[in-house]
Amino acid sequence: MSDKLRQPDRAEESTDDADAESGQPPEPGMGVVRVFGRQLKRFRLRAGIERAEFGRRMGYSASTIAAYEQGRRVPTSRFIDLADELLDADGVLQEMKEEVAQAQYPAFFRDAAGLEAKAVGLHVYANQVVPGLLQTEDYARAVFQMMRPPLDDATMEQRVAGRLARQDIFAQCPLMTFVIDESVLKRPIGGRGVLRGQLEQLLLVGQRRMVEIQLMPLDREVNAGLAGPFTLIETAEGRRIAYVEVQNVSRVHTERAAVRGLETKYSSLRAQALTPQESVAYVEKLLREP
Repeated sequence: MSDKLRQPDRAEESTDDADAESGQPPEPGMGVVRVFGRQLKRFRLRAGIERAEFGRRMGYSASTIAAYEQGRRVPTSRFIDLADELLDADGVLQEMKEEVAQAQYPAFFRDAAGLEAKAVGLHVYANQVVPGLLQTEDYARAVFQMMRPPLDDATMEQRVAGRLARQDIFAQCPLMTFVIDESVLKRPIGGRGVLRGQLEQLLLVGQRRMVEIQLMPLDREVNAGLAGPFTLIETAEGRRIAYVEVQNVSRVHTERAAVRGLETKYSSLRAQALTPQESVAYVEKLLREP
């Protein structure tokens, strides 16, 4: 690290001023990202490292560093850890890591994302798309590309990164079960190649000892999930919470009556669906089809 403090680069400072004066309101929940960005810049300037040099050392372009410093993009946890070490920030940047991570998600999902990350059990029913926790990067990007109104490129990549980051939960959650409607596996979101990769991912994740994946066949005459997808979240304190989302409107249910109703639905769905072993065989059959 340089011993001699350098003066701030005038070009990068003028860029920051232009951004600050743009008058564009920040996205809800992005305030912590802006605070992080200001702290990142403060530590970089204290270290006497120009933006382009800092980007080179971190493996990012100067424009990406500028976006982080201006609070326009959400940095990854890995970036925050590396930046804290390189800038000798003494853990100040790392202390904001959890709050910054929440900003990766759309506002309506942030509460659920926080609960999900600390869950000791997750039970998911999906009848529209493959659950986010099971999605490949290509499939997730294809899902976000279909959003209407369209997402801008930066937001879309932020949402993809956030969705993939959620999958870290596989390293800590003792039990995860999924019931997926058969129609989801026949809907070629992103194209046949993307769908094939997604089916292979289901087989791969399904091999984990703590994961059970079941498929709900279309030819079943009974189906308890016609009202739509939902998630049951078990906490370390022994509580069970339900999350329901439709058309970007979500609700976290903590009241026992509402949660009990969804528990009953999920129990019925698991009984009505194929067993995990039958589900694996079905996915393998789909992969053999031309």
